Amino acid sequence: MHHQAQFPGMFAPEQGALPIEPPVAATGKQIAFATSIAGKVGLAPPVALFRNRTALSAWIDTHKPKPPTGQFANYPSSKQVAFAERIARVKRSDVPHECFRNKTLMSRWIDGNKPR
Repeated sequence: MHHQAQFPGMFAPEQGALPIEPPVAATGKQIAFATSIAGKVGLAPPVALFRNRTALSAWIDTHKPKPPTGQFANYPSSKQVAFAERIARVKRSDVPHECFRNKTLMSRWIDGNKPR
């Protein structure tokens, strides 16, 4: 027994191609990030792609800095450590030592202790 939903005309050849919608312009944040990346990499900003959100996103993915790898890739950033230490000073407590070896633990500690 063959059971398949019927949608008349859905795949009819006379339906023709659906109209293509014009590309959506990139957001301000995308443009700022792409310009920042272009400056760091030494390229001209991709001004032609600013009118196409999808194309600019692909350009950003291709040119953005790669995340660190290696022995210290899992350590928290210096900005994370500085922020955690400021929070600890305000709360008059210490950041747990294990947080200095794991960026996920540091992030959780910050989220749980930052002033509201």
